[in-house]
Amino acid sequence: MKITIIGAGPGGYEAAIMAAKLGAEVTIVEKKEVGGTCLNIGCIPTKALLASSDVLTTSLEADKFGVFNDHTTADLKQMIERKDKVISGLVKGIEFLFESNGVNLVRGTGKLIDSKTVEVQLNDGRVETLVSDKILLATGSVPVCPEMFHYDAIKNDEIKDPGKRVITSTEALALTTPPKSMIVVGGGVIGCELGQFFSRMGAQITIVEMADQILSSEDEDVAKQLLRQFKREKIKVLTASGVADVKVQDSGVVVTLANGKTLEAEMMLLSIGRTSYSKGLSLETVGIKIDPQGHIEVDDNLETSVKGIYAVGDLINTPFLAHVASKEGIIAAENMMGKAKIGLHKAIPRCVYTDPQVAAVGITESEAQQRGIPYKTGSYDFRALGKAQIIGKIQGQVKIIVDDKDVIIGASIVGPEATDLLAEVTMAVHLGLTAEMLGDVIHPHPTLSEAIMEALHDVHGKSINKVSLRI
Repeated sequence: MKITIIGAGPGGYEAAIMAAKLGAEVTIVEKKEVGGTCLNIGCIPTKALLASSDVLTTSLEADKFGVFNDHTTADLKQMIERKDKVISGLVKGIEFLFESNGVNLVRGTGKLIDSKTVEVQLNDGRVETLVSDKILLATGSVPVCPEMFHYDAIKNDEIKDPGKRVITSTEALALTTPPKSMIVVGGGVIGCELGQFFSRMGAQITIVEMADQILSSEDEDVAKQLLRQFKREKIKVLTASGVADVKVQDSGVVVTLANGKTLEAEMMLLSIGRTSYSKGLSLETVGIKIDPQGHIEVDDNLETSVKGIYAVGDLINTPFLAHVASKEGIIAAENMMGKAKIGLHKAIPRCVYTDPQVAAVGITESEAQQRGIPYKTGSYDFRALGKAQIIGKIQGQVKIIVDDKDVIIGASIVGPEATDLLAEVTMAVHLGLTAEMLGDVIHPHPTLSEAIMEALHDVHGKSINKVSLRI
């Protein structure tokens, strides 16, 4: 079985390795570095910088632990260099996995000729034709940049000037000097993470969000917890605020909101979402169907309307998350090799690496209300937890949502290490466990995971350590 994959991001590279392990002869086409957006200009570099800012914050607060350091300073250039070193190591790791599994990496831009043929414009100028039994499309997504924002830092997919006034996360991750002020348009994951990071680097940050709350798809209680922290850090947040006009000047950016209010800053960060990147694939040549939103249509096995061609990740109408693309890549690889696996999207973890961290799975309380699902909740504050007090991270809570059969249908965690803690309840949602079943599991003490246990017990009013007021 010969398989050609276009795109070596999380969906593509994991599919390539899985297919090779299953016995396929695999060729993967990538015009830039392997690892895609996630590894090179997304998840990994962002979290690497946030790790640096966490160390900075810990150092500045060290006196609370009896440790004194009067010389703490932050050097964004060195943070960027460390970030680049982390990326380089991980890129080489993927390339080694390709080599050790017999995956052929072709450097260039691929496009479809027919259902079995991919033409590659190699980076060295030559053209190569690849004929295979199956094809997988995994070219990911790019930031949404409406013309009104005058974004022009990228032309022909190449960064021309990372110091432009209007930037996306791509250029933000290349800045070696923080701006004095920044307007962040979009209060989603990227806007909140990078907004807080640059605030801690000394920039005056204003986040503008069109929805009624930041992290609009998450639980209202979660958004309130994060907003409280942003206020402590003097990060200004304007919700229910649309942008009406943007003017770029030599000195900075002037933004007029829909309500007539004017904002000025040295730089603007656009973080209003991403869109599928299918440019140049020649989908129309082979007749692949696309939905009204621009996503490639696939069936439950991730096969497109053209037999033998599959698509995964940000190209299709599933959450634009690296771990979703990775799982879809593995499922597609297995299906291309003759299996009949269905993509499972019941329990998709959602993570935000702000401080405090935010993590969620399943539905929120407001979603349960909108759907008319009978439910109960249980919650527990980290403030009441021994381990949280020990490490000095007491803000946040765990919230569990169950249906009328006690089955866990959703959970939200905001607080220390929330993104790691989420795995336990993600498994519970995936397996359809009840609050009683998971609550019966002995959790080690003292740990942060005890907050999950107490929240599970609280669903039934049996949390031993939760303080409740009796009237």
